Amino acid sequence: MSRFFLLHLVALLGVSTAYAADYEASQKNLAFSVSVLNIKVGDSVIFKNDDTVSHNIFSLSDAKPFDLGAYPAGQSRKVTFDGSGTVDVECAIHPKMKMKIIVSK
Repeated sequence: MSRFFLLHLVALLGVSTAYAADYEASQKNLAFSVSVLNIKVGDSVIFKNDDTVSHNIFSLSDAKPFDLGAYPAGQSRKVTFDGSGTVDVECAIHPKMKMKIIVSK
């Protein structure tokens, strides 16, 4: 079966070929690597601690509340975003660390 035929078959059946993506928001020097991150519903963000100290990343936003707990340098935590909206993210240990994740459909 040719690739051309398969692509047309997928289009005719209405099957989505979109996949969720993983994004990274690392922490280093008591800051996030990005201040605003635009993602889609179903995507995940990996919060990687590239710092020399522990972080506790959390959000109290209605769009996606979470608390990753304290985790040391070299470790990561992953959050999947299952609804749209703006998610304000902070570090419970370092209150100046803030970022926004904008999740769209």
